[in-house]
Amino acid sequence: MESQSPAWSIRLAFELVANDQTAQAVIAGLTEEQLNWSPAPESWSVGQCLEHLSLTNEAYLPAISAALQGKRDDPAEQITPGWFGRWFIRNIVEPSPKSRRVSAPSRIKPTAHLELSVLDRFLSINKSCRELIIQARGKNV
Repeated sequence: MESQSPAWSIRLAFELVANDQTAQAVIAGLTEEQLNWSPAPESWSVGQCLEHLSLTNEAYLPAISAALQGKRDDPAEQITPGWFGRWFIRNIVEPSPKSRRVSAPSRIKPTAHLELSVLDRFLSINKSCRELIIQARGKNV
């Protein structure tokens, strides 16, 4: 990403690259059985976590892309979540003892058994996320 890019776009792109590397390291050498193992019946396997993240991004990226259409070229230096975004991150997204455990909507619920190709899907959608960040960095998001 270019040096004149807003700080938020650089940070997000680097976080996605780091997520790619972590996923690759976690999956490296796993068998399909290990990929699908979960520590408890109500917990997801590593593969299911990757699929959930892929499904979530696949669900949101088209809407985000559409929202960018017609936005003026006036880059935002920082993006700060509103009250609902802050509440959602604090209570649902961030792992902590205070986080609520909620069921994923069916649209982004992973399947019961996955193949090792789930990593390729995860890496591909993260690449799409980085491409969208490049489109968004010059817009008034």
